[in-house]
Amino acid sequence: MNRVVVLGSANADLVVKVPRRPEAGETLLGSDLAVFAGGKGANQASAAARSGAETAFFARVGGDEHGAVIRSRLVDAGVDVDGIEVVDRPTGTALILLTPDGENSIVVSPGANHALDVGFAESTADRWSGADVLVLNLEAPLQTVEHAAVMAAERGIRVLLNAAPAEQLSADTLAVCDPLVVNEHEARLLLDDDGTSPFAELARRFIDRGVRSIIITLGAAGALYGDSDGVDLVAAFPVRVVDTTGAGDAFVGATACELARGRSLRASVEFATAVAALSVQTMGAQSSYPDRCDVDAWLVACPRRA
Repeated sequence: MNRVVVLGSANADLVVKVPRRPEAGETLLGSDLAVFAGGKGANQASAAARSGAETAFFARVGGDEHGAVIRSRLVDAGVDVDGIEVVDRPTGTALILLTPDGENSIVVSPGANHALDVGFAESTADRWSGADVLVLNLEAPLQTVEHAAVMAAERGIRVLLNAAPAEQLSADTLAVCDPLVVNEHEARLLLDDDGTSPFAELARRFIDRGVRSIIITLGAAGALYGDSDGVDLVAAFPVRVVDTTGAGDAFVGATACELARGRSLRASVEFATAVAALSVQTMGAQSSYPDRCDVDAWLVACPRRA
């Protein structure tokens, strides 16, 4: 079917370019403020839809301009937004400082995302129970994410859980992750690692903890993936980085699309790596996500991998 459902956060991204990250107590002058549609859940839904999946998004936003912009941008990407509810709270906001190397520092004010309660997951479950893949992330309340993950698994839906921002997950939740997706920092936090273990070892430790499959994204070093059959690496593409905001979400959405199409974990990670590589070459999160035809064309003439 290739149907992806995302239950998660929606934010307005408020971006300021700065020459460097400020020190404690320091004031810096930055660029003009730029506003983009964002939030991990909305980003992942946009990326899944642009990658070719039939995608529906379930979230809560405020009845403000930011909420209206998010809905509009998702519609432009081809996402079914009937699952977005308006509540009496401001739309979530992300404050983003972007440095010249394309890296960012982000502070999120959850707003309406905090209203993504267990009741919301239960009341909408019948509307997403036909999905091939359910995508979850931890910008939504942990209790809701864990409840939805188990509900989805009981309905035979594959669960892709992006454990960002990192929080400890129950054994029941880990057991239904297929895959669990984390970056290098989140992997170490979840495993309470001292920073010395090789990432391949960390991947195996996640599998030993019960996850069905694992992906650890490593930025310019590529992405590790694995399951009980072993762990391997997909190399990154050497590209000029402009803005890394939302690149991890582009990767997650593209991975979900490919898994919903029935592709292997490796093939899914390979395609998602290309999507992420294209996304970092343009400003913004959703605004930087390529359509599938653009990815396919780029791969024909792509640079050699790092």
